[in-house]
Amino acid sequence: MLYYIQSPSTDPHFNLALEQHVFDNLDQRHSYFMLWQNTSAVIVGKHQNTIAEINAAYIQEHEIAVVRRLSGGGAVYHDLGNLNFTFVADGTDQGFDFSVFCKPVARALALLGVPVAISGRNDMTIDGKKFSGNAQYMKRGRVMHHGTILYNSDLEAMSRALNVPPDKITSRGIKSMPSRVTNIQPYLRQNRPIAWFRDALRDFMFQEHAMRTHTLTPHDLEEARRLQNTIYLQWDWNYGASPAYSIRKKRRVEGCGAIEVFMDVHEGSISGIAFYGDYFGNGDAAELARRLEGCALEENALRRTLSDLDIGLYFNNCDTDGLVSLLLC
Repeated sequence: MLYYIQSPSTDPHFNLALEQHVFDNLDQRHSYFMLWQNTSAVIVGKHQNTIAEINAAYIQEHEIAVVRRLSGGGAVYHDLGNLNFTFVADGTDQGFDFSVFCKPVARALALLGVPVAISGRNDMTIDGKKFSGNAQYMKRGRVMHHGTILYNSDLEAMSRALNVPPDKITSRGIKSMPSRVTNIQPYLRQNRPIAWFRDALRDFMFQEHAMRTHTLTPHDLEEARRLQNTIYLQWDWNYGASPAYSIRKKRRVEGCGAIEVFMDVHEGSISGIAFYGDYFGNGDAAELARRLEGCALEENALRRTLSDLDIGLYFNNCDTDGLVSLLLC
């Protein structure tokens, strides 16, 4: 039996936690179909290097959440113009078979007049442009399949949030592949809001699969919030789980000169760092580097580590805000 679950939240940390709760704890004699939306967020794949996937300055400026999911694949952008769907079911003998779970969505869209193709490993496209990326997580014979549906998402914000600045990053993580993308709203016969589309997709699934509604209990919501607080809101999960990588950043500071920083990062913390450039400063940058080794590459941790140092001694006309920005953005 297939059961429908509607998330009560648009918090990306909560929704990924709810997915995990449904996958791990609801009755495994049944399958589940979820529809959910997030406020602005970048969702990175389990095996990715978070820093390499995001435009940190843009994300910080626009208060975009960054959350790591359980499944592999590439980074995706969510906002309230994007509809997410999730299937939790028994796995197939074919391993990662994305088409099984994309086909019901494609059939629903075809009935709405949208010419959908299932292409490549895990995409759905219109006229060769991607509107849905999909990923899967498998454990003990069960699969969690989730996908995005770009309905009327802000494609400019998507491009900027995922557009990494031109620093040179060498990473053992899996880099996202750029794709041509599109929203599906322009392909509909009438201009409808996303709430209408969500309801149309939900109604199609009820008709095609004799689906029933599963009502989340207070215990379900409590467990999802527990996972949200202990995993999905944690820097160690969203950033610290990134693989080892090296990064080079360069910035010119007025009255100082060019500062170039080389960092090795392991499990989210600085394992090695060195400063070069034509900057002016009277302090020994090697001393500053020794202070930063072992520090988490995270704003609050960096500020604590640097709190008693006069950054202007090392880099003329630069302060803690400027150095933290250089290291993170």
